[in-house]
Amino acid sequence: MRTVAGQVLILQMALAVLLIFATLVGLVLQARHEIVRDARNQTLAVATAFASAPGTAAAMTSAHPTAVLEPRVLAAQKASGVDAVVAFSPSGIRYAHPDPRLIGKHLVGAVPKLDKPITETTNTSVGPSVITVAPVTTADGKVVGGVGAGIKVGNVNDVLYQRLPVLLIASGVAVVLATSSAALVSRRLRRQTHGLGPAAVTRMYEHHDAVLHSVREGVLIVGGDGRLLLANDEARRLVELPPDAEQRHVTELGLDTGLAELLTSGRAATDEVCPAGDRLLGVNVRPTEGEGGPLGCVATLRDATELRALSDRAETARTRLQLLYDAGVRIGTTLNVVRTAEELAQVVVGRFADFVSVELLDPVLHGGEPSGTAGMHRTALRGVGPDPPLYPVGTPLTWLPSTPMAAGLAAGHAVLEPDLAGAPGWRAQDPALTAKILEYGFHSLITAPLQARGVTLGMVNYWRAQTPEPFGEEDVSFAEELAGRAAVSIDNARRYTREHTMAVTLQRSLLPRGLPEQSALDVAYRYLPAQAGVGGDWFDVIPLPGARVALVVGDVVGQGLHAAATMGRLRTAVHNFSGLDLPPDELLAHLDELVTGIDQEEAGGDNGSSVTGATCLYAIYDSVAGLCTVARAGHPGPALIRPDGSVDFPEVPASPPLGLGGGPFETAELRLPEGSGLVLFTDGLVRDRGRDIDTGLDLLRAALAGRADGTPEELCQAVVDTVLPARPSDDIALLVARTRLLDPAQVVGWDVPSDPAAVAPVRAACGRQLEVWGLDEIGFATELILSELITNAIRYGTEPIRVRMMHDRTLICEVSDSSSTSPHMRRAATTDEGGRGLFLVARFASRWGTRYTSGGKVIWTEQALHNGAGEPGADLGDILLGEWDDVAL
Repeated sequence: MRTVAGQVLILQMALAVLLIFATLVGLVLQARHEIVRDARNQTLAVATAFASAPGTAAAMTSAHPTAVLEPRVLAAQKASGVDAVVAFSPSGIRYAHPDPRLIGKHLVGAVPKLDKPITETTNTSVGPSVITVAPVTTADGKVVGGVGAGIKVGNVNDVLYQRLPVLLIASGVAVVLATSSAALVSRRLRRQTHGLGPAAVTRMYEHHDAVLHSVREGVLIVGGDGRLLLANDEARRLVELPPDAEQRHVTELGLDTGLAELLTSGRAATDEVCPAGDRLLGVNVRPTEGEGGPLGCVATLRDATELRALSDRAETARTRLQLLYDAGVRIGTTLNVVRTAEELAQVVVGRFADFVSVELLDPVLHGGEPSGTAGMHRTALRGVGPDPPLYPVGTPLTWLPSTPMAAGLAAGHAVLEPDLAGAPGWRAQDPALTAKILEYGFHSLITAPLQARGVTLGMVNYWRAQTPEPFGEEDVSFAEELAGRAAVSIDNARRYTREHTMAVTLQRSLLPRGLPEQSALDVAYRYLPAQAGVGGDWFDVIPLPGARVALVVGDVVGQGLHAAATMGRLRTAVHNFSGLDLPPDELLAHLDELVTGIDQEEAGGDNGSSVTGATCLYAIYDSVAGLCTVARAGHPGPALIRPDGSVDFPEVPASPPLGLGGGPFETAELRLPEGSGLVLFTDGLVRDRGRDIDTGLDLLRAALAGRADGTPEELCQAVVDTVLPARPSDDIALLVARTRLLDPAQVVGWDVPSDPAAVAPVRAACGRQLEVWGLDEIGFATELILSELITNAIRYGTEPIRVRMMHDRTLICEVSDSSSTSPHMRRAATTDEGGRGLFLVARFASRWGTRYTSGGKVIWTEQALHNGAGEPGADLGDILLGEWDDVAL
């Protein structure tokens, strides 16, 4: 290992292992010595005890010593735990031995002297053993034999081997503990030396010492207890430390109070200026414990005396740059002209000026193009003090030529008035008010025009009252910069206001301006634009022939001019298709084809936009039958208010939005009793970012429930008050209709046989019915119209043929047959015998047309109840002759 910590770890581990090994060897040797000593003591005790035992000497001198001694020897051997006990004669002949084969034989080797007990390690008949030989003597001291007790050396080793594992385990534990302690010491050393090698550590300290004493910045290291631990030469010079400064508390070193408090505060500091004698020092302080170091801090000192003036100017520049940044972020957060002017005043007050007033030209406030500089209104006013004596917001202003405001507008740049008290041109604007302004404390002014894209939008005035320093020349360019940035935002808001006004105007012009006259429904409506912009929702009430009315609501997905223009195209198309008297499903099919064509047309254009996502609900209500036929394309279904006050949402077959080619469309027929309420709406009413459509429908049900007697206008207001989201993200169209039924006495009908002779009776019956209704005045024209229509049905149509007449706001006549052939009006030539009947119908009727049904067609006409379009007083012959007078002849 190359690091200091690694090398120390290896050295410590080697020393530990060596010491532990030496200790282990010593312990093993000591254990062996103790075991051998115990064996010698044991054999000595056994031999001497047996030799001196009663009867041993007698047995030795008996005629048969073996018979007496052998049992005693075996018992002694077993009781004492030695390996062998031997009794022998003074000449070395064995009397007793554990091995019977050796009894009577001579001892191995020389016979020991039997004058005293002898213990030694020697070879015996059982192998190397620790043996003790003790003499057996009689009472008079005569040696009559000897006794030997022995323990084999192998058994001694066995005892040692039994102790050896314990010694090895203890040694291993010692090695582990030594290694762990060495590793901990090495780890701490590695952390302190940062893994450096000896050479690197030496070099580091050399460099540290060189840098510490040669840099031009003072360095102080202060401990956690506030004592100075280290100071380099520059620090000693800058703060004039005494020679014995180390290990003394910083408050005892004669430092300036502010610097001493900073060094002992424990907080970080960056470029704080502290006085030190006649110097100003830039001080940076960093705590050392944050990086795992000891408690304390490191401080660097830099002589900043000459930089103080530059620092003040830099701080002013920094503050103004921050103000410009904040102005860029906080001015223009909305596209509202007035709000943008207020944001300008809000950002500047308290940071550059004490009061700020903003005046804008009148056209700018409404999104128009400014022209000239006359006609301003004060738009924003903000300051640090209450109730300043300045013109309030909303005041129209025209500046005298002598004022700084007029000079700034004329010159196109900011104008400085450092001393308002000495500015007669400004005081001439309103002497009484300017006196109050001076009395309040205003003393300095910069006025700057608001210019963007080469156009003057207004002006901004910066006032100082509580700040004692007046504006200077260096403030003028900054005031212009602020005004320029704000002017761009104000101009953006102005342009948006103009575009938004145009879009709203376009949308309003495309929506119905009123409700048409009809008697089938009592209708009220609401249109609420989204706050974000112009949308594509629309509605319509379209009277249809036969005492019927079409109700329409639709929505073009998206916002802006494109959505509004597309809405206008779709609304016009619905009117045209309604004029053809198409049923709801066929009308939506034609509308779907139209939207598909618009999509394809715009997809091939430059803008690449698409209107896919338009939805529509179309309903036709028949006041004679009380029947409502409804179809929808991607649109929410209607809500129905029953006469008993209950509310439900009838099932209407759902179809995809327009433009997706999702046909065919299906219809639903609703039988509506008189007085029922029908509510049509766009999804913006019930769906919003903060709630789903089910919640919106529940709110709508609650708003309509129990209001069976309410007028449509009251129902509209109740729905708006209850269901409308707080901040609608989409525009909303709401249509509420109360149903009426045509009185059966005002509807009559006749079945007509396919016989020309049947025309006269039907015509006569119609005349009598007109007399009952009091419509004699239009009787002749009506009979003429019915005669022509019935005759055409008999000649060109097929049975069944039926005539129906309805007395409503107009007189409605209908002739139906089962043929799908439609008559066409043409101008007859002079020689033609026919072709003039439909001309007479068109001449005497206000309107006429053809409606196709599932069983054929209906030819219908409408006549005014009095003084019809046919001018009954005119001579019929003149009318016909006028028709024959064809300029083409």
